Amino acid sequence: MYCPFCGHEETKVNDSRLAAEGRQIRRRRECLACGERFTTFETAELVMPLVVKSHGSREPFDEQKLRSGLIKALQKRPVEQDRIEAAISRITHRLRSLGEREVPSRQVGEFVMNELRHLDEVAYVRFASVYRSFQDVDAFRDEVDKLKVRRRREPLEGQLSLLSAEDAAGKDAAGKDAIGKTKGGKRD
Repeated sequence: MYCPFCGHEETKVNDSRLAAEGRQIRRRRECLACGERFTTFETAELVMPLVVKSHGSREPFDEQKLRSGLIKALQKRPVEQDRIEAAISRITHRLRSLGEREVPSRQVGEFVMNELRHLDEVAYVRFASVYRSFQDVDAFRDEVDKLKVRRRREPLEGQLSLLSAEDAAGKDAAGKDAIGKTKGGKRD
């Protein structure tokens, strides 16, 4: 690497460490000609696919756009920043793992909705309402009903519930057990 001070071709690496949660290598270098020291950062250059919008245009994948969409959906919700960053990492990893040069924006949106469903149900419904262009209250109700069914199959940990405790337990509006009898043949 060329010295940024004198332009000499040869520099010596004095120290190398992981940085940015292991996504970069930080190197302390010293110029062999002028003796100046400087720091460089090395990152893997991974090519992200182009996103094909619904009207046919293509644009480079923008991680900042993904982050702002997630943050907007999670606004005023009790989700830690590190969980948001982990979701962003999982989405970008899935996109890279597809091995495609282009992905439809619809697929990116589905990845986002899947992550939001696990992070926070309220944020999921917020995002889904815009993403799927809900036109009326029935569309919201349908999506919440789908969450109820999914919750019974896959209980989520670490988030506040969009559904009441009775809804999550499978009780109907009258308070009766909608799933069936409990152990011993008696209803709750």
